Amino acid sequence: MQTFQIFDTPIGLLTMPEAIRTVAQWLKEEGRCRLVTFANVHMLVEARLNPDFGDILHQTDLNCPDGSPISWIGAALHGDHVSQVAGPDFMPLFCEQTASQGYRHFLYGGGEGIAEKAACELVRRYPGIQIAGQYTPPFRQLTRQEDEHVCRQINESGADIVWVCLGCPKQERWILEHRDLLNAKVILAVGQAFDIVAGVRPRAPKVFRRVGMEWAYRLIKEPGRLWKRYLITNALFIAWILPSLLRGEIGIDRSAET
Repeated sequence: MQTFQIFDTPIGLLTMPEAIRTVAQWLKEEGRCRLVTFANVHMLVEARLNPDFGDILHQTDLNCPDGSPISWIGAALHGDHVSQVAGPDFMPLFCEQTASQGYRHFLYGGGEGIAEKAACELVRRYPGIQIAGQYTPPFRQLTRQEDEHVCRQINESGADIVWVCLGCPKQERWILEHRDLLNAKVILAVGQAFDIVAGVRPRAPKVFRRVGMEWAYRLIKEPGRLWKRYLITNALFIAWILPSLLRGEIGIDRSAET
């Protein structure tokens, strides 16, 4: 799969339908578990500030162009080969289009009771979908024994696909650390998708999303928690991306394969 690079992070050069087809194909293949993230401005800035986190994004199989600025840059450089692939959109669309295929889904993360609500909503929306289980970890770090128990629970559930909602960068670290501990075919870090599917947190209105201002809507809703993340990281992103674009540092990486 071709990618384009932003701040040395490979982003999948693909559209939403192509992302869905790619993950669906991986579910039919044997071999090592595939990892998928949904890259936004916050993730790319975090990757540049923290090389260890940047290395994680180089070890995943697909970093989708999630945030509007990411997809805009991709589309501006590569036309209709790139479109926004946001986690909260991908999860329900994928479940809708594959509900009849018999894949078993496990939901890991979210706040107390959120994964269970999201699972119930998926069953309500998409008859035939198979929910293998869900687990909401405590806010603290799990002990080794607790983590082993959860891995055993996921494996015994027969899950083919694991959706992880822990927030960035915790969820990206988790999927990489657990890649070789789980029998699932694909693990996806989907951010706030559980909250949106469960109806606990509303998605930004379309007018905000069309103009790339979903972050502003979320900031209005949760200023105390998100002001630093959005105001500082957005400013850093703009300060870094403009010189990169002017120097022509963002292009297709034709050597990338998954």
